[in-house]
Amino acid sequence: MTSEVKKFDTLLVANRGEIACRVMRTARAMGLRTVAVYSDADANARHVREADEAVRLGPAAARESYLKVEAVIEAARRTGAGAIHPGYGFLSENGPFVEALEKAGITFVGPPASAIAAMGDKSAAKERMSHAGVPLVPGYHGDDQDDALLKSEADKIGYPVLLKASAGGGGKGMRVVESAAGFQAALDGCRRESQAAFGDQRMLIEKYLTQPRHVEVQVFCDSHGNGVYLFERDCSVQRRHQKVLEEAPAPGMSAELRREMGEAAVRAAREIGYVGAGTVEFLLDADGSFFFMEMNTRLQVEHPVTEMITGQDLVEWQLRVAMGERLPLAQDELTITGHSFEARLYAEDPEQDFLPATGRLDRFALDLVGAGLDPAKVRLDSGVESGDVVSMHYDPMLAKLIVHGDDRDQALATLNRALAALDVQGVVTNRAFLQRLATHPAFKGCELDTRFIEKNEATLFATQEITTEAYAAAALIGLKQLARECESDSPWDRHDGFRLNAPHTIRLALCATGQNLTNAQAPDAEGVVIVEGTRETDADPWHLTIGDTTLTARLQHLEGDAVAVTLDGHRRRLQARLGQNGVVVMADPSGETRLFWRRIDAIDHGQHEAESTLTAPMHGTVVALLVEPGQKVEKGMPLMVMEAMKMEHTMSAPADGHVASFHFAAGDTVGQGDVLLEFAPEE
Repeated sequence: MTSEVKKFDTLLVANRGEIACRVMRTARAMGLRTVAVYSDADANARHVREADEAVRLGPAAARESYLKVEAVIEAARRTGAGAIHPGYGFLSENGPFVEALEKAGITFVGPPASAIAAMGDKSAAKERMSHAGVPLVPGYHGDDQDDALLKSEADKIGYPVLLKASAGGGGKGMRVVESAAGFQAALDGCRRESQAAFGDQRMLIEKYLTQPRHVEVQVFCDSHGNGVYLFERDCSVQRRHQKVLEEAPAPGMSAELRREMGEAAVRAAREIGYVGAGTVEFLLDADGSFFFMEMNTRLQVEHPVTEMITGQDLVEWQLRVAMGERLPLAQDELTITGHSFEARLYAEDPEQDFLPATGRLDRFALDLVGAGLDPAKVRLDSGVESGDVVSMHYDPMLAKLIVHGDDRDQALATLNRALAALDVQGVVTNRAFLQRLATHPAFKGCELDTRFIEKNEATLFATQEITTEAYAAAALIGLKQLARECESDSPWDRHDGFRLNAPHTIRLALCATGQNLTNAQAPDAEGVVIVEGTRETDADPWHLTIGDTTLTARLQHLEGDAVAVTLDGHRRRLQARLGQNGVVVMADPSGETRLFWRRIDAIDHGQHEAESTLTAPMHGTVVALLVEPGQKVEKGMPLMVMEAMKMEHTMSAPADGHVASFHFAAGDTVGQGDVLLEFAPEE
């Protein structure tokens, strides 16, 4: 196999976010000009600001912008770009896109269309891997997609089974089915997700191993017939089949097992004539046996951990291979140094089933020097900055935090310190959840498998121990918000408990779970703490009564979201963000305390409203209405499905009753907090 030299001086990056910024940074270091593309939602995004040139593709929806092949090619022509890097997602594994580039005479920084096609159809890929001698998980990969046949095949394989979109990736169109009773509902949901993400409803079924690890091997091939593996990564910690924490090398790997998996991965790549960076994913069982799962024909989100332990820039390797050069190193020249972790920072709420979050990033920063961290050991790959807006249109990943250490323990300690130093305000994120994962005894002890989060749910989502001081701080911020809501100097407009000839008195209910506040006035309301605040005048401190404790309290706003809370003369500085329906208090650098609050010294309509309406928990699109208005339903029965940031969320009946009316139809866009339907509970 030989290759022509394909020199180019301008690179277009057909992607967005942190990967676009990363690729352009490496390209500039190689002396290349960079071109960004963007949608209307990303007109002022970081990757656009950092590029030498930028070209608009279309409206916010990806199918009308980033996924428009003709628009991307035209942008390359307009700017004179001789090559296009697809990043990951969008057009990165799109065979017709690569074919169109070949016809246009533009270099694709990635594998040939034939290799993408070979691995894009997962059923056909299994056959190719079997031919190459790569071990496979038992399953059904046939063309017959009849519902009854698929159900029969799942029954034969034995539950639990894993339903996977044949054309899919990234956890889309993938669900675990625990029993025959849940098969059809899972199949319908997977098909909807697969059709929306890939335009293809075909499914494959595999035996779901109960305690496997997800271990993947980074491979690289050039057009001269050379191929190497750059060792492995453990990506077992996942939610919704999407990775959360990754590390390299995988813990507990013997030299022999590492070599066997690496050589199997290279065989898989050679079988399909692969060129460029790719990842072969395996399931590793407890007995050391491993099975081919799929091959990602692109650069992976978690590639930085491989870069950290090998000292190689994989994006630079990609660009050089695309230019027709040979691989920079042979297999025996590659070595492992130390250990690396990557934590994915998402705009999502782990406490609400990882619902995606949107909003404006009031602050986004990592103070390495202030935290005493070595910049050579910590890296933040991000596509956002302070002031940027997180929209509903794209994947909710904000950044990747990557660290390196001499060994696993040292790298993990650095990760925890770096997570504590990461200051993100304005949008709900999984930062605190990442800290709980990284400090969990089972994770520190390498007790890893793909159901790690599910198995440790009780401790990862344990009820937070909240101090009296935290309740007091949250109450002060709530009281401050009530004072701000006053629009005039008239006492009739005041909301802060003002009284003539009597002290101001306000009662607040606080709870770590917002739903519990709907019944906050009930004496047995779960997890609810009542705080009564009293003061004589605006200049006086508040006297806060929390249970049997009374504190004298003051609140002072400092710069940004910093506040000073003084309780009985003890002054504390902390970061606090007040949301629409709750307060997030960062009590110290190592964690967060999140408390919802509401005023309860007025008539409480909350319980009735919660029972009669269901509101959108996020910005998104209505996918399906699952019942008819007037149809009798039971508590917990699915009513409608929403989709946002490539994830589905099902709205369920809060009680026995019926839907009086839907306010939106399938295909409608809704905003967070919009009333979706009117629900009538049984009398």
